[in-house]
Amino acid sequence: MFRYLTLIFFLCWSFFTLLKPENVQAGSNLKVTDFVNPFIGTGSVDSLSLSGSNFPGAVYPWGLVQLSPDTRDNPEDPCSGYDYADSTIVGFSHTHLSGTGVADLFDFLFMPYQGPVCWNAVADAQGHPGYQSTFSHQNEQAHPGYYRVLLNRSHITAELTASEHCGMQRYTFHEKGPVHVMIDLDHSLDKKRPYWVCRLIGAEVRIVNDHTIEGYRIITGWAPLRKVYFRAEFSRPFTQTAVRAGNRVYHNVSIVNHPHLKVNLTFDGQNQKPLIVKVGLSSVNYAGARENLNSEIHDFNFDRIAKQAELAWNRELSCVDVQASPRQKTIFYTALYHLFIHPNNIADVNGHYLNTNFDLRTAPDGKHYSTFSLWDTYRAAHPLYTILRPDLDAAFINSMLRQYRDFGYLPIWQLWGSETYCMIGNHAVPVIADAFRKNIKGVNYENAYQAVKASLTTPHQNAPFDLLDRYHYIPENLQTQSVSITLEGAYDDWCAAQMAKGLGQKKDAEYFSRRASYYKNLFDPKIGFFRAKDDQGRWLEPFSPLKYGGNGGYPFTEGNAWQYLWYVPQDVQGLVTLLGGTKKFIQKLDTFFNLKAKPADVNGNASGFIGQYAHGNEPSHHIAYLYDYVGQPWKTQYYVQKIMREQYTDQPSGYSGNEDCGQMSSWYIFSAMGFYPVNPADGVYCLGSPILKSVTIHLLNGRQFRIITHNGNEKNIYVQKIKLNGKTYPKLYIRHADILQGGTLEFFMGAKPNKQMTGYEYPPER
Repeated sequence: MFRYLTLIFFLCWSFFTLLKPENVQAGSNLKVTDFVNPFIGTGSVDSLSLSGSNFPGAVYPWGLVQLSPDTRDNPEDPCSGYDYADSTIVGFSHTHLSGTGVADLFDFLFMPYQGPVCWNAVADAQGHPGYQSTFSHQNEQAHPGYYRVLLNRSHITAELTASEHCGMQRYTFHEKGPVHVMIDLDHSLDKKRPYWVCRLIGAEVRIVNDHTIEGYRIITGWAPLRKVYFRAEFSRPFTQTAVRAGNRVYHNVSIVNHPHLKVNLTFDGQNQKPLIVKVGLSSVNYAGARENLNSEIHDFNFDRIAKQAELAWNRELSCVDVQASPRQKTIFYTALYHLFIHPNNIADVNGHYLNTNFDLRTAPDGKHYSTFSLWDTYRAAHPLYTILRPDLDAAFINSMLRQYRDFGYLPIWQLWGSETYCMIGNHAVPVIADAFRKNIKGVNYENAYQAVKASLTTPHQNAPFDLLDRYHYIPENLQTQSVSITLEGAYDDWCAAQMAKGLGQKKDAEYFSRRASYYKNLFDPKIGFFRAKDDQGRWLEPFSPLKYGGNGGYPFTEGNAWQYLWYVPQDVQGLVTLLGGTKKFIQKLDTFFNLKAKPADVNGNASGFIGQYAHGNEPSHHIAYLYDYVGQPWKTQYYVQKIMREQYTDQPSGYSGNEDCGQMSSWYIFSAMGFYPVNPADGVYCLGSPILKSVTIHLLNGRQFRIITHNGNEKNIYVQKIKLNGKTYPKLYIRHADILQGGTLEFFMGAKPNKQMTGYEYPPER
């Protein structure tokens, strides 16, 4: 009897142990979407930190529509339009940027309300009420493809979901009486600002019938010019329409044109059933908006569309299975979710899109992607795509090549099909070179190389190649941000040289290899920093390695001389030599991680500090891994664990800086798995210190690559030994080709550094 009781106890214990959250995998009752928290990154950390600038609303993977609440009438900071610290919502607009440092989009804001007609979101000086509403986070919910909130003003529950090109809203009214829906075509960022100004050039609204309206707007802002169209269909008829054009209000009209339009629709009081609105968007024309809506949302079944969005997210996020604590899984899968929001497919369902000159084009594969935050995402997001979704990486590159064919050079920071010229360098180049070196299928690399070559030899904004060829560095008195442009340009040139070599372009390879070495011309050996020169070869004075640069007027871009000292990912051993050898390199790197900055030294683009390391902005992201190159991997292990545990949380303040369209998330995803691409176009990943118990990557080739961490916890952060496929692995890097083969990488952890690992090979120079 005792034997049977023991057996029953053991079986019950095993069953409930398997149900523990840390033991539930993607294929069980819990879905991977259950571990995504869209509120992570929607709030600021402290007075010296940026928020992640994420939005919590409904979005489809890589979709055109990002339907999300805006908490301010003229959203600007955070650039996503939503701040977790705010207590009011002005409405729900259909397009948003995830984690950027500049605001734009916010197209077609919808807001339900009751009471007298309101034309402004906030109450005016004359005492006219606004349609904005207070809300509480206790009555707010979000998961992938779905958002819900209770609007306190009229006690209305608003629910949002999305398909690839469409948004859907469901309003449940808890009070009797007529209801209104405000549709604001004039909603945009602060129109009074002199910089990054967002202005409406033209707009139109059409009342098609008592269930349907259409409209468009032409707007300038961060993207120089955008056209966006919508078609909105309601589940029941509206009884009155009013359109405000500027300061005039028109009732029961069929069409109105004016740069500043708002539409108020009134519905009768028969509100026992929820009011549902479905909205199709297009970047092309009215026909595109109608076809997108007809193709993706056939009826008013809100729950079905929400379920489809959830299934799509589960399908995408299941490319990786993770075993870890619930908190770690939430941080990881939310990071993966953020990675899969941008870039966006801006082509209609028929493949039509407008190029940079607003000429109609058709994408051969039916998809055309935009929103390329390349100064950020080339570092880790695109290398991560080459592992998880190489097919999409190829699609992104083909979309970039279309810009080259239309515009003459590859994207720098492309938004809604337009070039913004934001940031420096041309970092589509390493994305293409990385795909070429990894043999990603689906790209014509002969044509791609011609785009690379032209983009690195034709001068355009923040890319003065004529100065580089003449002086062999960028003189600061002729081009601001000169040090950063020289250093980042040298890396792009190295990438071009690798492509040229691989394609047999010997002269080009020699030319770009020579230019890739020009970074050395701005190194001052007397002080041990890169610094600016003028066109006479004189060092610019005064010099402070702590002083920051913004987007202009200083030699460094969103960083200082300490952070840019380490930006030679293509030639780390060359940098070791410049700094006087391995010992001095280590001493300088130690100082970097321990030298505190004074508040006066820090600008708004720097946050997440560990000494001079600033994880909240991208120039620092590779630096913790540089200890691998000089025989002290335990310091890499210490700092990557410190960053993961202190600067990524499962709270609204879960990012220490702008998420930047997946880059901040990609750093965490890579590092949590135990490796990172210091040189993002080399096909080599430096090993660090994994934080997850196990990871299984489901590769598109049908194989699986598994990472197992033995004895890891908050104290056991140091790697004692490594195995690959059961054999001791004497390297501090793993190649992309090794991952694609499938297999198992094992880390054995301990509480003290294993300084015998100095004999392990550091990443190879190629």
